[in-house]
Amino acid sequence: MSGPIDLRSDTITRPTPEMRRAIAEAEVGDDVFRDDPTVAKLEEKVAALLGKEAALFVASGTMGNQIALSVLTRPGDEVLLEGESHIYLYEAGAPAALSGLQIRTIPGVRGLVDAERLRAALRPRDVHYPPTTLFCFENTHNRAGGRVLPLEEMERTAGVAREAGLALHLDGARLWNAAIASETPEAAYASLCETVSVCFSKGLGAPVGSALAGERDRIERARQVRKRLGGGMRQVGILAAGALHAIEHHRDRLADDHRRARRLAETLAELSPFTLDPDSVETNIVVIGLRTGSPGEWCEKLATEGVRVVPFGERAIRAVLHLDVDDAGLKRAIEAFARCARGG
Repeated sequence: MSGPIDLRSDTITRPTPEMRRAIAEAEVGDDVFRDDPTVAKLEEKVAALLGKEAALFVASGTMGNQIALSVLTRPGDEVLLEGESHIYLYEAGAPAALSGLQIRTIPGVRGLVDAERLRAALRPRDVHYPPTTLFCFENTHNRAGGRVLPLEEMERTAGVAREAGLALHLDGARLWNAAIASETPEAAYASLCETVSVCFSKGLGAPVGSALAGERDRIERARQVRKRLGGGMRQVGILAAGALHAIEHHRDRLADDHRRARRLAETLAELSPFTLDPDSVETNIVVIGLRTGSPGEWCEKLATEGVRVVPFGERAIRAVLHLDVDDAGLKRAIEAFARCARGG
C-alpha cells in the first residue's frame, strides 16, 4: 500500500472494490415504510448471528447504544457502567440529554466490572436514590486496549445484575473481534443481555452503520426511538449492502488484524522509549505506553515518518490495525516506529 499508514482507528477504512460493487448494485426501497429488501436481509442476518428475535439498522454505534438505553429505562433512572466505557466517555452526554438518565460508574479491571464489584456498588431501594435499572457491558473494551471480556466473567456479573432486577445491554461495537479472538460465537455473549449493539464501520470495514438487536417487541419500540432521533432513513439499502458484504466477507479476516497487532506490540516492546506488554494485546488495538515525551510529540514524530496514531491518555498513544493495513503496511509502520525511537 502507498501513502501514510493510518493507525488512528479501524473506522478509517475505505470500502473494498467488491463492497463498492455490492453497494452500487443494492436493491433498495423506502426503509421507513419497511420496503427496503437489503435492509431487511441485513437485519435478519444480524438477528440470527446474535441469537435475537429482531435487529434494527441504525446510523452509528452511539445511536444504537442510546436507543437501547432509552427502551430499557425510564427518565430519572440510574445506569451503571464501567468507569472507562464508551457510553460514558465518548457519547457526548447523550444518556442525560436524550433519556434523562443518571450515570454512575464502577471502576473495573481492564474494562471488566466483576460480580463482586457490581454487588458492592448496588444500593438498597430507597426514595432518596434514583432507581437503578440497567447495567452495561462493553466487549471488546476500547479503553482497556481491545480486551476481550471473558464470557464466564460476564456470566457471573450478569447473574448479580439479574438478582438485583437490572436489565443488561452489551455495547458490542467490536463484538466481532471478541468472537474471533475467543473462538466464541457472538450469540453466546449476546445471550446475557436484553439488547446488544454491533458496529459494521469498525473492524468489518463498512462505510456506515450499526445494528441493535433484541426481542421483537423491544426492537419495535427501538424503531420508534430511532425515528424520534431522526434516524429513519429512506433508500438506505445502499448502506446496508456495505454492512451485509462486511458481515459475509470480512469477519474471519479479523484474525489477520489481531495477528498484526500482536506483531506490532512484540516489536515495540523491545524499543526503549515504549512500554507495553504484548500478552495484553488480544485483538486489533495496541496501547503504547511512553517512557519519554508526550503523546502529542510522538504523534507528530510518527506523522513525519508516514504513520498516523492518536494520543491515548497522558502517557500513551494508540494504534489500531484494520483491513487497510496489510503485512507490507505493518512492516513500514514498524520501521517508522524504530526510526523515531532511535531519534527520540
